Amino acid sequence: ALAPLHLGLAKQWYQRRVRGILPRKFNSTIKFEKPVAESVIPGSQSVFVKTWGCSHNSSDSEYMAGLLSTYGYRITDSPMAADCWLLNSCTVKTPSEDGLRNSIMSATKLGKKVVVAGCVSQGAPDTKFLEGYSVVGTHQIDRVVEVVEETLKGHSVRLFGQKREGTKKLGGASLHLPKIRKNPLIEIIAINTGCLNQCTYCKTKHARGELGSYPIDEIVQRGQQCFEEGVREVWMTSEDTGAYGRDIGVTLPDLLYEFVKIIPEGCMLRLGMTNPPYIMDYLEDMVKILSHPRVYAFLHVPVQAASDNVLEDMKREYTCGEFRRVVDYLREHVPGVTIATDIICGFPTETEEDFQETLALIDRYQFPSLFINQFFPRPGTPAARMKRIPADQVKLRTKRATEIFQKQFPYKGKVGSVETVLVTELATDGEHYVGHNKFYEQVLVPKDESYMGTTLTVKITETGKHYMKCEVLEVGSTMKLPSTYSNPNRIAFSEGPKKLVQNLLPASQHTTRNFLLLLFAGLFVQLLYIVLRSRWNKETT
Repeated sequence: ALAPLHLGLAKQWYQRRVRGILPRKFNSTIKFEKPVAESVIPGSQSVFVKTWGCSHNSSDSEYMAGLLSTYGYRITDSPMAADCWLLNSCTVKTPSEDGLRNSIMSATKLGKKVVVAGCVSQGAPDTKFLEGYSVVGTHQIDRVVEVVEETLKGHSVRLFGQKREGTKKLGGASLHLPKIRKNPLIEIIAINTGCLNQCTYCKTKHARGELGSYPIDEIVQRGQQCFEEGVREVWMTSEDTGAYGRDIGVTLPDLLYEFVKIIPEGCMLRLGMTNPPYIMDYLEDMVKILSHPRVYAFLHVPVQAASDNVLEDMKREYTCGEFRRVVDYLREHVPGVTIATDIICGFPTETEEDFQETLALIDRYQFPSLFINQFFPRPGTPAARMKRIPADQVKLRTKRATEIFQKQFPYKGKVGSVETVLVTELATDGEHYVGHNKFYEQVLVPKDESYMGTTLTVKITETGKHYMKCEVLEVGSTMKLPSTYSNPNRIAFSEGPKKLVQNLLPASQHTTRNFLLLLFAGLFVQLLYIVLRSRWNKETT
């Protein structure tokens, strides 16, 4: 906006200097008026991004933030300073949806523009509290710039649809979009979207749809780019990683055998959630992959209930015996492997006898990581039409399961053991960094900035329910950190191919290159102005 004014001043000085009519003294006080139209210039405003839900949602938010930043919008951590709130929603649980509703109300009271993304907007776009607000579907995150731009102009935009090649559903937006990572050391790669199941309690299916997998080469290329940018840990995620590739004629092991080839020394891969029906087909392969030195021996396999009757009513497509077979096989062939799981307390058809089976499973396997959830009826799902168990009984069952879990201490025998950990995060207490060992167990290390992004050899000195503490014995390999790094929560920017970004925007918005050229031109003119003004002052004094 200041470039034309600087050009005018420079031209004026040059004309007067050449003609010999340069004034004796130049007024050193120059008032630059703020352009009246600045508030409506596309890309000049700030956006606050808030995310609920799974790691897939987190990855989507990082992509949307990257696209907005590429176009010129400022991504801010301050909701008060933002012109627009981008709310990426989760539809798994009622509390998450309530949080979204409250955030929309807060933004409106503060006079902020609102764009709603994620599974609520895609799965239930006609929800009453979304009326009048802009929404962007889960498959259209690559067009978030359009939606935000129009919203800031005062328009309400509703953008949905799926990525397809002919009649075949694709994985979603390109994996090579620009991204702003919440943690510059961790990259989240969604290897597929949607799933093959029809669980009676699940609303996510309404939003993410049927299975759509990304090609192996696209995932591997994304991984290579991330490691080159200084990423130390990759999380592969989706609604069901075990189902990966069944729609494109490949399997999860096919992908993993290719991906491990490009993981550098000192970096690690973490696999996301997989349902039992699909992983059972690859148990021998999974043993080989989880035993790889650069893959965490960790797998999240949700059981949800230990009663076969309840599993059938949930349409989970496996029995508890099959779940136990997966856990037993992995524990036998990958010693020390961490298996995380989920349970739902109070599903409508769950009897006390059914629940006792779930408690027995928890007691027998002593899972180090267990997600205990109350049943929430999600609108539009078959389970929402079933007769509910009284809320007080559901809460009591949740409490009973939690009490059993909290009495289990999986790390109590670890004191004195020597572990190798990769440090990538700041602990919630703010006083330690978090490292993970081969089994993705959390180890708290001293807060020394030189440790971040490195592997350490440590000796365990103390254990708790969910953590271990240590003393550092040796500092191992260190990769070059992203240039923006100073702490693990600072923004890191991954550009991706700029040409791809331009092609994703409509013709009227192919301005990324022009914006950058104008920016550099403005900086050059400002520098020229400073030089000319300095010479002018010398000649007039």
